[in-house]
Amino acid sequence: MIKRKQRIPMRDLATMAAEDRETVEKNAMNGQIFNIFKVLAHHPKLVKRWTPFAGHVLGKQTLPFRDRELLILRIGWLNQAEYEFAQHELIARKGGVSEADVENVKKGPGVGWSEHETALIQAADDLYENSVVSDATWAMLAKKYSTEQLMDVVFTIGQYNLVSWALNSFGVPLDDFLPGAKK
Repeated sequence: MIKRKQRIPMRDLATMAAEDRETVEKNAMNGQIFNIFKVLAHHPKLVKRWTPFAGHVLGKQTLPFRDRELLILRIGWLNQAEYEFAQHELIARKGGVSEADVENVKKGPGVGWSEHETALIQAADDLYENSVVSDATWAMLAKKYSTEQLMDVVFTIGQYNLVSWALNSFGVPLDDFLPGAKK
């Protein structure tokens, strides 16, 4: 992974107006506000509007957990988004994705995957490289997925591509609990 320079500091939430602080704090998990939200706190109106969509893609979409995480990990890896990859490696591993799977995500499609999983990984590569899922990849995914699920594939990759760009550009540092974080 490419190390990024932190360009936007983490905001001291105590300096924020109560309403804006509450908007950011709604994204806490187990009482912890992740570094991404401490950086995004510089733009509370964006946080307020972006997080419902991000929440849908992360937790309310139609894809199985494993498929979603493979897509997120692959687009994070392609973008060399250290923060995104580290966060979702942890999430994926807690949900049963193996260490071998995580290593195979880095290698790409066709490496130790089923036909369906190869198509998932390829969909991320297709969108990253060409801004469109190829006909062959689409046909492979359509064997197992509904139209709604096919749409969720594209929106999952797109959402995490956007997040990867933001994390890389802003230089959001790893949260303390993530592997590779500076202690």
